[in-house]
Amino acid sequence: MPTRRIPRRGPVLTAVALAALPAIAFVAPGQAVASAPPPAATATASPVGFVNLPTSPLPSDRTPHRFTVSYRNPSPTDRTVAPQVLVESPDQGPFLVTSDIRLELLGSDGRWRVVPLGSQTGTLFTSLTSAKIVLHGHHTLTQHYRLTVLAPAHGTVEPRIALYS
Repeated sequence: MPTRRIPRRGPVLTAVALAALPAIAFVAPGQAVASAPPPAATATASPVGFVNLPTSPLPSDRTPHRFTVSYRNPSPTDRTVAPQVLVESPDQGPFLVTSDIRLELLGSDGRWRVVPLGSQTGTLFTSLTSAKIVLHGHHTLTQHYRLTVLAPAHGTVEPRIALYS
């Protein structure tokens, strides 16, 4: 006589119930839980466009040079933006490295703070992630920077504003 195996309901229901529990149930109290961002946040993770601001040649002397990045939100609605400074190497090189320049940002307390730079294929750049802010409708973002060339170098300073949806 053939036998038929009937799954036991207890283990199956337990597995289904455990799969439905949130991840936080398995973390000891007091520990932070990294969770996936909600779908709306995932859509805004990357910029949807850029506004290029006026460029200037990289100063060749070793004195600090100030410049201002300014952007006005033309919309009546709030918009997430991120100022970014690019320092482009000449097309034929030599390519800039992060130790060639020092970029500083003037804080709201009146102190200059060094801005870390990334580097990719001859371009030095500031992080977009740490610079994101919500700019209210018809308001202007103004940031003051100070750039010092530490080693003989050539290039172009190209500020821009990243726009998010």
